[in-house]
Amino acid sequence: MRPTSNLSIVFAGGLLGTPAMTALMYLLAPVFGVNTDIVAMLGEVLGGWRMGMLVHILNGAVIFPAAFVFLLYRFLPGSPITRGITFGVLLWLTSQVLVMPIMGAGFFSLHIGGVKAAAASLLGHLVYGGLLGLFPTLAQEDLLGKSMPDELAQRQPGQTKPRPQ
Repeated sequence: MRPTSNLSIVFAGGLLGTPAMTALMYLLAPVFGVNTDIVAMLGEVLGGWRMGMLVHILNGAVIFPAAFVFLLYRFLPGSPITRGITFGVLLWLTSQVLVMPIMGAGFFSLHIGGVKAAAASLLGHLVYGGLLGLFPTLAQEDLLGKSMPDELAQRQPGQTKPRPQ
């Protein structure tokens, strides 16, 4: 595969990861007894729910996947899935330390549910990052345009050793 098609694979992961994370935000967070409606919070800052959703989708489907590929991928350890999950944790930390306080939710979501809200957000970011990393694994291609080593390409998801030939 060409590097551009690898980038499109990661964008596909972002396009799937963003609604998965959003669904968790709307369905699972209330089970924890918290409201982590990032779209509504963004909408308050940006002038309405629609703008909040647009920015949320743009971030999740384009900006964050591009940052994952071009800025961080080569520096993160492990398989593509591990790298994606690590990226999700980095996004979560950034959101909890910088974004949530700016939007009035407090450091680690203190004003909107504290530990429960932060945990719900972490779960969403883990799913998002895992999906970003899953797509290159399914394609058995490295994000930087090189084929994966035979040992990695022969692995099934979750398998630690290559299949015997």
